Amino acid sequence: MRTIPFTLKPALLPLALVCAYSAHAQTPAQTASASAVSLSETVVTAARVEQPLTDVLADVTLIDEKEIQRSGATSVSDLLARQAGLEISRNGGPGTTSSIYLRGAENRFTAVYIDGIRVDTQSTGGPPWEAISLSQIERIEIVRGAAAAVYGSDAVAGVIQIFTRKGRGPFTPYVGVGVGNHGRKTAEAGFSGKNDAIDYSLGVTRDTSDGFDSRPGSNPDKDGYRNTSANARLGWQINQAHRLELTGTYTDMDAQYDGFTADLDDHGLNRLATGGLTWSAQWTQNYSTRLSVSESRQRYETKPSPYSSETTLRNYLFQNEWRSGGHLVTAALERLEDRLANADINRSRHKNGIALGYGYTGGPHTVQLNVRHDDDSEFGGQTTGSASYGYSFAPGWRVTAGAGTSFRVPTLYQRFSQYGQPALQPEKGRSFELGLRWAEGTSSFGVTAYRNRVRNLITFGAAGPCGDAYGCYENTGRAEYQGLTITGAHKLAGVNLSGSLDLQDPRDLNTDKRLARRAQTLLKLAADTDVAGWTLGTELLASSKRYDDAANRNVLGGYGLVNLYVSKVIAREWTLLARINNVADKDYQVARGYATPGREFYVGLKWSPR
Repeated sequence: MRTIPFTLKPALLPLALVCAYSAHAQTPAQTASASAVSLSETVVTAARVEQPLTDVLADVTLIDEKEIQRSGATSVSDLLARQAGLEISRNGGPGTTSSIYLRGAENRFTAVYIDGIRVDTQSTGGPPWEAISLSQIERIEIVRGAAAAVYGSDAVAGVIQIFTRKGRGPFTPYVGVGVGNHGRKTAEAGFSGKNDAIDYSLGVTRDTSDGFDSRPGSNPDKDGYRNTSANARLGWQINQAHRLELTGTYTDMDAQYDGFTADLDDHGLNRLATGGLTWSAQWTQNYSTRLSVSESRQRYETKPSPYSSETTLRNYLFQNEWRSGGHLVTAALERLEDRLANADINRSRHKNGIALGYGYTGGPHTVQLNVRHDDDSEFGGQTTGSASYGYSFAPGWRVTAGAGTSFRVPTLYQRFSQYGQPALQPEKGRSFELGLRWAEGTSSFGVTAYRNRVRNLITFGAAGPCGDAYGCYENTGRAEYQGLTITGAHKLAGVNLSGSLDLQDPRDLNTDKRLARRAQTLLKLAADTDVAGWTLGTELLASSKRYDDAANRNVLGGYGLVNLYVSKVIAREWTLLARINNVADKDYQVARGYATPGREFYVGLKWSPR
């Protein structure tokens, strides 16, 4: 394994020591927030079935609704960038093209689901983060590491699943408003509840901003956005053994951006709709099934520049689950259908998959084995597998090891556009990781070392077989994503401390250059406490330098950001939140030539009967 050079500015050294101390303590689910996650929680994303957190061997982070609300984030990508092992690149403000790098891997190497519904684009590949509304979300689960043996294509670096609000308890309405600088205004309203066998949830949000000049010197205007989103869930518990659930989300984003023509008011229109129907059945005490049909549709177009692209994904899943004692056996049949309409491209493809899994927890031992075979209509059979083992060698302590294979098939655009090559082959990865974790009460500590090597990496190269003078997609790359992640949480004198430190080396093995827009060092710290009914919190996000290009010539400087927030229940049914991001108004870039918003203020007020 390559030695990763690591330098930290002297001013940040005390903060690194705090991180090391608070790492007297992360369960696999600890976020880099100030609050520890209860070990009694369950996750569903790691093995695609519900599991106690203590049985999960993967490196997992849970983000709950409380953390989402106090984050003051304007987008899902901004929120995720505060978590261990993730960083963001964005060409402008919220609503513009965004990429999330999980463990330094390409944006398209993370599989994303909303309430179990697959979300992806068949143009450049990867989820349209800018089209996923943060206001819809109740919970996020992040699974790091190859998961293709569970999910098939796309899950090369990991999986992120987003859960919308679910109805619980009596009828509960809510209304919220907020204002911030850059002319930001938000309004939300909705309700949720449960009545006998029926549970329901409905929410609508409007978020607008005048924005800021995203490309100073190029087109001197403000680039704002207008975002309208809605989400709905309806569940029917037919009887004790059978349940039907219908879910849906919709986002309509209109974001201004600076293109390459001066004085042109460019708009990117991004619409994302998801819908799914699930039937869950408990046939015996040990055996249960889940049958789901889902579809997501994402359309992106630009105005006045004439461009449009629409991706439609349809999934059919039949999941089987058998439990007995410490044994868990899973079997799944899945069909995935992809379609792209982009300029003169109107193509589709499908994959049929079968997946098997076995998990065991007994005494100090935990085992997880998975294998999956996908039959792709264009590339034939693709088989992936993974194996993980955990050993609890002392109270609260566990050591883990895991290995897996993965793949991602080229997008339809990468094969059939003017820049494409029909002969492109799937990208394939092999990964390995070791972990050490400790947890006791609200204190936790975790360290994970990983390496993921990908061959047949698809890059955009010089003009070639595709015939376009601008360039062509090629299977020319080999990449290695390796690193070390340290996480921790601890409560000290009434103050919740948490943090993460990532030392990583995402590298192009052909050129021995670091991959573009990815840092070698990421430091994230947080602290919060309660004082006289107020919750006071602070966060530090620090990144070392990055390169904006594959040749490593254009440097993006390192930066450190400090955020502050306060919240308080000011009356029985009213909650106030105030937040300042980038307190020092740090000038930095995550993509060369594109500005970031600088210091941001936000104040929100929410009413909800308790």
